This record gives sequence, C-alpha cells and structure tokens, in this order.
Amino acid sequence: MNRFGRGRRRREAEVSAEPAAGAPLGRFLAKAAAVTAGLTAAGALFGLVRDQTIAHLFGAGHDSDAFLIAWTVPEMASTLLIEDAMALLMVPAFSHALARRAAARAGLTRREARAQDPVRLLVGATLPRLVVFLAAVASVLVVAAPAVVAVLAPGLPDPALAVECTRLTALTVLSFGIAGYFSAALRAHRSFLPPAAIYVSYNIGIIATMVTLHTLWGVRAAAAGVAVGGLLMALVQLPAFIRNVGFGPPRAKRAAAPRSQRDRDRPTLIAFGVIAPVILFAVFRQSQVLVERFLAASLPSGAISHLNYAQKVAQMPMVLSLMICTVTFPVVAQAMAGGEREKARRRVERDLALASLAVLMGTALVIGYAPQIIQVLFERGAFTHEDTLATASVMRVYGLGLLGHCLVGALSRPFFSTARPTWFPAFAMGAGLLVNIVAGAFAVRWWGTYGIAAANAAGISTAAALLLTGLGPRIIAIHVRRVSVSIGRLAVAAVTACATGWIAGPMIPDPLLSAGLGCLLVPAMFGATGMAIRALEVTALPGQISQFTQRFRNAR
Repeated sequence: MNRFGRGRRRREAEVSAEPAAGAPLGRFLAKAAAVTAGLTAAGALFGLVRDQTIAHLFGAGHDSDAFLIAWTVPEMASTLLIEDAMALLMVPAFSHALARRAAARAGLTRREARAQDPVRLLVGATLPRLVVFLAAVASVLVVAAPAVVAVLAPGLPDPALAVECTRLTALTVLSFGIAGYFSAALRAHRSFLPPAAIYVSYNIGIIATMVTLHTLWGVRAAAAGVAVGGLLMALVQLPAFIRNVGFGPPRAKRAAAPRSQRDRDRPTLIAFGVIAPVILFAVFRQSQVLVERFLAASLPSGAISHLNYAQKVAQMPMVLSLMICTVTFPVVAQAMAGGEREKARRRVERDLALASLAVLMGTALVIGYAPQIIQVLFERGAFTHEDTLATASVMRVYGLGLLGHCLVGALSRPFFSTARPTWFPAFAMGAGLLVNIVAGAFAVRWWGTYGIAAANAAGISTAAALLLTGLGPRIIAIHVRRVSVSIGRLAVAAVTACATGWIAGPMIPDPLLSAGLGCLLVPAMFGATGMAIRALEVTALPGQISQFTQRFRNAR
C-alpha cells in the first residue's frame, strides 16, 4: 500500500473511533450528546413556534420592527452571558477548580474538604458580585432605554414603542447572567440535562405570555414574554445547581480556608486579563446583529423583520451542529488542565469534522428550499406572500455564512480552554466585524437587505478563517491543512445537494410536501456526492452512527 493509502486509513480510523481506553467517557458523551440533541431540537422547535406566533400576531411591519430592536438587548445578553462569554470563562474555571478539588482532598476530613472546596470557594467569590453587577446594568438599561434605541436604530420613525419594549427586555440581563452561570457550572460537573432545557423554558415563557396578553398589550406582550422566559431559564436549573454545586461554604468556613487558596479562586471573573479577551470576543461576535439592525433601520418598514426571520431559520443548522462542541467543551478544558494536549487535539478535530458535516448539510437544505421552508413556517395571518419571498431571498444569502458561524463557535472553545484566555479570538472577531461594517455600509446602498446579509457572511467567514489558521500554532496543534481539505470536500457535497434542491423544490407546488421531500433528497445527494469524492467524514458516518447507537444503549 502506498504512503497516501496508509495515511488515509490512519486518518479515517481517527475520525471513526474513540481510543479504546476512552470507552467509558465515549459512552457518557454519547448519552450526553443524545440528551442535548433532543432538548436542543425541542428548544429550536419551540423557537420556531415563537417566531411563527410573532409573525402571525404582528406580521412584518412597524410593531414587529420595534420589538426586534428591543430584542437586540437579550440577543446580546444571550451571547455574552449564556452562549459565549460566561461559558468560555466559567467552564474552564470550574474545570480547573474540580481538578484542584480532586488533588486537595487527600488527608482531609469531610468537613475540612467542604470548607476548603475550590468549587464552593469559586462560587462564593464570583456569584454574589456577578448578581450585583448585572442588576446594576439592567437598571441602567431600563432608565437609558431611549438612548439605547437611538443608538441601535437611529433611523426609526417612531421609537416610543421600541423604548417601552426595551425596558421590559432589559430585565433579561440579570436573569440570563444567572442562567449562564448555572449552565457553565453544571456542564463542568457533567450535568447536561438542565442547561439543555433552558431554551425550551425560555420559548415557552415567551409564547405563553404573548398568547395571554397580546390583545391587551400588543407587541409589548412579546417583550414581557422575553422577561418571563429569562426568569424561567434560571429557575429550571436552580435545583440541579443546588444539588451539584451549591452556593459556597458559610462565611466562617470560607474565612477558615487558607488565604492563598481563597486568593487563587477569587479573580476568575474580576481580573481584567482573564475577562477582557472573552468579553471582547463575545461583544464583537454579537455586534454583527447590531450592525444589521443599524443599517436596516433606514430601509423600508419590514426590512428588520425580514432579516430577523431569515437569520433565525438559517441559523438552526448551525445551532444543532454545535451541540457536540457544547458537550465536549468541558472534556477539552479538563484535558488541557491535565496537560493531555494530544487528547484535546483529537477531540477538537473530531468536533470540527462532525460540526462541519452537520452544518453544511443543513445549509444545503435551507438554501435549496428557502421559499418552501419560509412559506410553511410563517405565511399566515399578518405575514404575507410578499414577506415570504423577501425573507426567503435574504435567507439564501445568509446561508453562505453558516459554515463560518459554525466554525467560529467550534474553534473559539479550544482557545478559551486554557487557564488564561488569549486575545487572538477577539482579534479575529474584530477583523470579521470590520469586514462586516465596511462591506455592509457599501452594499446596503445597492442591494438593501441582501447586501446586509452578504456582508454578514463575509465578516463571519473572515473570522472563521483566522481562527482556523491561528488555533494550531497558538493553542492546540491541530492539522490545519488536513482539516481545511476535509471541510472543502464537504462543501463540494453541500453545493451539489443545494443545487439539486434548488432545481427540484419548485417542481412540487405544495410547499409542505416539497420541503418534506427535500429533507430526504438533500441528505441523499449530500451523502452520494461525499462518497464519490471520498470525504472522510461521510465515508466514516455509518460506522460513527453504529458506534454512537451502541454506546448510548450501553450507557442507559
């Protein structure tokens, strides 16, 4: 066998199987991924119902635009306090505290171990300060809502309704922060069920509040629902947090712990060198939404709504594809804490392969069947056929950046898995944001919402390319060239599947039947093309599915 053949078989074995020694961990990850996948899918489904309810009740006009401007606050808060900054800060912090707990318990009584527990000391040093800080920020946003709306949408003709909605959604800064803290702590403790359920409870809260109060409050009911949903996100995790983590030892016991240990645990959230790189990365990432709303505010009424509906649907494949990275992030962080860099490398490369496969298959579907998907999901009530066509066209442009969004989410986690975060992800996202701003400012003049969506895709793809090329030399020595070639082959399969769906979709007049058949046609064409061009992730997929099923059965 030639050298290429031997190398290919070795890489294929890495893609398709965990090391034998990691079998127990593999079974746990299989079960955790299945639970996370189920609840993530349920959350996404309720999110669709939420968006359908908003579209049905308020359409795509002035009222929905006002609410979506106010929704910018919880969207930013979600990125900072749940999905990115809080998780990237606190999962490694709790992982390192757990490693210190295991090393420090030898020779201590149960009471002494509890009093000097690094995990409880970490909670006592960070959670109270976080609650006070976020409560102050939420209060400032409530008072300064007119200025916030003026900054977010300076071209909005009548900002009064947006100001009222913003005052309600500002409350999520506190509730999201607590929910994100709970999620990070529980995931570090390998408790995935409550964190995976937060978006189910969040969307149920929004839907129930809207349905109950929309006749009295109009679109303000949607903003109130966001506040209610944020509270439910924290409450659904509270019992598990108390059971697994706790709120820290009593003050007397905390004072009894060695000063060096208290000082070691205290700075996690307040040291500038630790928090600033993560915060800037998250702010730059979420600022792409701010750029879109800012540029679209001066366009005709409904532009912001079309962008929002298109983005929400288009990003569903990206959200689902990142679930495996969410489950394995604590594993990578703990491997880095223990100096097991080869284990971390294998895990990261597997995650990139699986996430890219999932998101590119989903991209082919949402681009190829965009009109049918939007018509099935939203075209009813105040949402017209013209809104369907406009939203579907924008969604097809957004789809070009889905791989970039997925890679940014997957690649940022290894950068922040070390004890001290690096500034490189913030630099990469800053460069991507600059591309987005400059391209959007020029493109919106000629192409309107399409130009905004294209600029978003260009900016996030730039950030993803920088993160991919920068990870190997700086943090984990992944094989960048090999990963890039694998993603390129998957992209070829996605283009073929997308073109097939684009052509076949209009041949069936009924949109529901057309989209349903597309869910079969697009994966089939993606798989056939992947097999033909020998994409490793596609050829190894049957073995991975079989292995995953076996592990899940053994884990039950």
